[in-house]
Amino acid sequence: MKSGLRPLAVFDVDGTLADTGHRQHYLEGPRRDWNGFFAAAVDDPPLPEGVRLALSSAEECEVRYLTGRPERCRRDTLAWLAGQGLPEGRVYMRGNDDRRPARRTKLEILRRLGREREVRMLVDDDELVCDAAERAGFAVVRARWATASAALRDAQEREGRT
Repeated sequence: MKSGLRPLAVFDVDGTLADTGHRQHYLEGPRRDWNGFFAAAVDDPPLPEGVRLALSSAEECEVRYLTGRPERCRRDTLAWLAGQGLPEGRVYMRGNDDRRPARRTKLEILRRLGREREVRMLVDDDELVCDAAERAGFAVVRARWATASAALRDAQEREGRT
């Protein structure tokens, strides 16, 4: 084990722990309402499969959260995580003006974490993020328990918004 510390279990938030289905309508149509989309995140219901996995992972690992949400959502995200009874853990968010694809931003952070600690697993619903992490040698659990959204997938990859 690197540095003698517990390994890390790294969890995505949207589509992995939080069910974003009720706010997908903000991303549909010709003009996407990002402010509305992120403001509604406080009302996301938890995804039981993801929550269970995070809680069980905390028995052996230190849990960290790696989300494509912008930094301006930090307060709401921390409150939501705590409100679901999820393990405490550092939250990594994209910069407010960072529009790179999630597969790039998340892999950059994973690599940084992996230099200092063992990353036991990444849990994410974004197939492109999962593919990139696996190619880089990380163990991945694909969160396929939420209904996939084409609008969100496009936003993650082409617009670098979540």
